[in-house]
Amino acid sequence: MRIPFEELKTEFKRVLIKLDFPEAKAGQCAQIFAENSRDGVYTHGLNRFPTFVKYVKQGVIKPDAEPTLVNAFGALEQWDGNLGPGIINALFCMNRAVELAETNGIGCVAIRGTNHWMRGGTYGWQAADAGFIGINFTNTIANVAPWGGTTPTLGNNPLVISVPRKEGHVVLDMAVSQFSIGKLQQYQSYGEQLPVSGGYDKEGNLSTNPAAILDSKRVLPIGFWKGSGLSLVLDLLASVLSQGKSTKQISDQSIESGISQVFIAIKPQNTQQTDDLIEEIINFTKSSHQTNANKPVAYPGESTLKTRRENTTKGVLVDEKIWAEVRAL
Repeated sequence: MRIPFEELKTEFKRVLIKLDFPEAKAGQCAQIFAENSRDGVYTHGLNRFPTFVKYVKQGVIKPDAEPTLVNAFGALEQWDGNLGPGIINALFCMNRAVELAETNGIGCVAIRGTNHWMRGGTYGWQAADAGFIGINFTNTIANVAPWGGTTPTLGNNPLVISVPRKEGHVVLDMAVSQFSIGKLQQYQSYGEQLPVSGGYDKEGNLSTNPAAILDSKRVLPIGFWKGSGLSLVLDLLASVLSQGKSTKQISDQSIESGISQVFIAIKPQNTQQTDDLIEEIINFTKSSHQTNANKPVAYPGESTLKTRRENTTKGVLVDEKIWAEVRAL
């Protein structure tokens, strides 16, 4: 079914106010949850909201907590999220990185002790909307086996890179696993197979069965050994720059919390040459011969813009069962 965007946002805010969120924070979180579903990232919009509520009730997420400055080194700052809402902390950090980049050309904010930021791409779009190149990444609980291993000792550590563009920003938003855990759960709930192999079953065979992959806990890293290495270095960077918890330390807990994240903003040269370079790269990429005449080559973020327009006009697609669950909260 489809729900108007404003109705979705209003319902989220109602629940958050009931959970003693301050008015402003309730509005910010509600906006982001609604935007995630509007943009087609249902796994981190409506579908994730009941889990977010559960964590708030359990005290894992602290509605009143504010980030505090730990250290500042020129264009680099370290903050502590004090276990506040990950969305609020992430919005703050990218905004602060943009402020530092406005002055220094580049700004880097690392935060420890924060919570899940939901859709990482949110903060890439935030940087691009402000006219800045954005890079942000996070570590997670261990949910990916390293190349050559059979037990999860790496996180799927999402990475986002965004480039501002007048005709539509370029925003790469990817987990280091072939499919995010949320996407696997979505396929499982719909009783669907994955379009390509996303991990291994308990017998060690590559599988398109999301239930078998979630059961084995052997999610496939992107690019096999390359994704395994990328996950490792992202954990290193997030933990070292923030002086926060690593994937190992997060995994020693009973729940994913107190994670480490990094937000980088870079001020590009605002010139016609910059615009021309971006268009040249995109146009050359899209000039490739299509394997499917009905599926044109797209740049990262292009399908998001298409889904955003459709869901804004027609209403946001929602899972009826989860929508009913949220309305009952």
